[in-house]
Amino acid sequence: MKRLFFIALVLIGVATQAQETVSKIKWMTMNEALAAQKEVPKNIIMDAYTDWCGPCKMLDKNTFGHPKVAEFINENYYPVKFNAEGEEEINYKNEVFVNPQYNPDLKGRRNSPHEFARALQISAYPSIVFFDEKGDLIAPLKGYRTPAQIEIFLKIFAKDEYKNLTTEKAWNEYNENFEPTFTK
Repeated sequence: MKRLFFIALVLIGVATQAQETVSKIKWMTMNEALAAQKEVPKNIIMDAYTDWCGPCKMLDKNTFGHPKVAEFINENYYPVKFNAEGEEEINYKNEVFVNPQYNPDLKGRRNSPHEFARALQISAYPSIVFFDEKGDLIAPLKGYRTPAQIEIFLKIFAKDEYKNLTTEKAWNEYNENFEPTFTK
């Protein structure tokens, strides 16, 4: 019986270690990402979510939990997790953003929108927001996306290829010629 228990413990340990080697996104706050940009310039990707949002949880599990998505984000971005109805203080472009009407009794339910979410004009959750290496807003992407759906955006914003897509025709050509590598 002891031997069976020992084998079970070893198997659980191996399974746990295997799960830990799967790439996970190394989330940070917006303040941490902006500070990191001063040392090593890199674009920022922000997951603007709320605690009550079902699609936000699906995005975390299905998309950000995908190994290729996580690996790509970790290599090419400073990834930010931002509760758009939370109480975090954000220092952005010499301005302080807070949520003065945040109600801690509503945790897990709809709360007051954060000033930073309002400044970014985030009106849907989840929203994925891209910033350039200077912290300037590039674009928001509203709604849930699968790994296959988000891949093109991750790649055009990571490598600043969006700067060459100035017309609808250019975007359509890029989109038609894009070869995805992330699987569902």
